[in-house]
Amino acid sequence: MRRNLDLTAVRSFVAVADSGGVTRAAGLLNVTQSAVSMQLKRLEEALGTELLDRSQRQIRLTSSGEQLLSYARRILTLNDEVVGRMTDPGHEGEIVLGVPHDIVYPVIPSVLKRFHAEFPKMRVNLLSSYTEELLGLYARGNAQVILTTEGVPRPGGHTLVDLPLIWIGAPNGRAWTERPLRLAFETRCIFRATVQAALDGAEIPWEMAVESESTRTVEASVSADLAVHACLEGVSPAYMAPVEHSGDLPELGSMKINMYRAENGGTGPHAHPISHLCDMLETGFRTSLGHDHDLPRRSTAA
Repeated sequence: MRRNLDLTAVRSFVAVADSGGVTRAAGLLNVTQSAVSMQLKRLEEALGTELLDRSQRQIRLTSSGEQLLSYARRILTLNDEVVGRMTDPGHEGEIVLGVPHDIVYPVIPSVLKRFHAEFPKMRVNLLSSYTEELLGLYARGNAQVILTTEGVPRPGGHTLVDLPLIWIGAPNGRAWTERPLRLAFETRCIFRATVQAALDGAEIPWEMAVESESTRTVEASVSADLAVHACLEGVSPAYMAPVEHSGDLPELGSMKINMYRAENGGTGPHAHPISHLCDMLETGFRTSLGHDHDLPRRSTAA
């Protein structure tokens, strides 16, 4: 049968080892000398060994006590860390984060993992949708932080990265060579009009081969080499690849990934976690997508 150490007794033992005596340890712990002595006796009985050499005027650790001390410090450090994290009321609650589905990978999972490690009681509710819908949620106060893919940011927006918009298709696919060019886009995709205008300007005939509300439908069609799509550089799914068209398709310009943070996120009990999440998002996108030198960083001063 497993036995559990009494953490109060462990703390008394460490205090005695650090201070060099029961009396001084009692003062540090704000308890009586007899209480410390009782805790030490209980710990020795639980472990079945003497931890202190009481034969001399000054208390010394036995070899067993020296061995326990290293473990005891780590046990108390971990205990104090857990209690501190789980009982801090300033790090409780929920943050609603909205992100367009086509830029969730590769940055968002790693950001959420790191944020959870630092704020385990703060829940992040991730909403994945289209830019226009996320802007609507943000305007109605239903999201504290959103990311968007658009051109010039609207009032309150801050640009994280400016990325080329590229053609993507099936790996080693040939759909991009067909005319009319077969396109696959979600109905509300913000890149759709840009792609169509670029093809019209280049006098390349096109047709909407796949039109759906489902991102999965579009991805399946493109990966099957039935059509081509467009996305920001560096965020294409693993089962698609940039189209090496050698100028046979028009350039699509660039789009920005912008971040919006609710104005009331700067004060209150959630201010620090929200600021930390925003910093993680900014660092993640700039670092992962290789554009850390392009744009000024957002001021984090509250």
